[in-house]
Amino acid sequence: MGGQVLRLQDVAVRRDGAALLRGIDWTVNADERWAVIGPNGAGKTTLLQVAGTLLYPSEGVVEVLGERLGQADVFDLRPRIGLASAALAERIPPEEKVIDLVLTASYGIMGRWTEEYDSNDVTRAVELIDMMGAAHLIRRRFGTLSEGERKRVQIARALMPDPEMLLLDEPAAGLDLGGREDLVRRLSLLAGDLRSPTLVLVTHHVEEVPAGFTHGLLLRHGSVVDQGPLEHVMTSDNLSQTFGVPLTLERSSEGRWYARPY
Repeated sequence: MGGQVLRLQDVAVRRDGAALLRGIDWTVNADERWAVIGPNGAGKTTLLQVAGTLLYPSEGVVEVLGERLGQADVFDLRPRIGLASAALAERIPPEEKVIDLVLTASYGIMGRWTEEYDSNDVTRAVELIDMMGAAHLIRRRFGTLSEGERKRVQIARALMPDPEMLLLDEPAAGLDLGGREDLVRRLSLLAGDLRSPTLVLVTHHVEEVPAGFTHGLLLRHGSVVDQGPLEHVMTSDNLSQTFGVPLTLERSSEGRWYARPY
């Protein structure tokens, strides 16, 4: 196994008297690809914010990339973590061109001015945009993109600084079936690339878990239902408990998961 990238020990997050997370023990290793699955309000985004050093826990120990949260300089840590989320998308200037949006991630800024970029940076940005199937959008402005196009460009931006860990908060949310399947396929290719960073993907649809993901964490009401290798965690009983309804879970020959009520 690869070295530890993320470790949470007895982590809780409370806000306004409500427990958003409680008693979370979770370790992520470098060569793993994790899916965090649960219903709306389960605490998935909160967990991702803790992992991304954007939120400090109310109690417990968090170690990210070998540094302990609360003792480390998060401004040194954050460039080593790629993040794509709806909250981040809202901060992107609508007039920003796709190529500039990805380029500026090299320096942890948003909004290009007059700075010059190395040709290697430009080449990498173009390659990442192409990898995410967005080469035809390279001169388009972010505000003119569809939801699916925005998601692809955000992931290219998150990969630009060559992060050690990539956090994806519901990357397929709001996409139609074609857009979802295209994105899931590209994430599956990313998961299978040994050069890729550690991947953590949050979703409330098991159908959005790409083939090639290795581990799962099931979350309900801020607590872990189960976690570990996907083939052990992804059971009908576990999924039914996680979502509070009777579900049957199936896995395709391609390694994708599908749930339906029974």
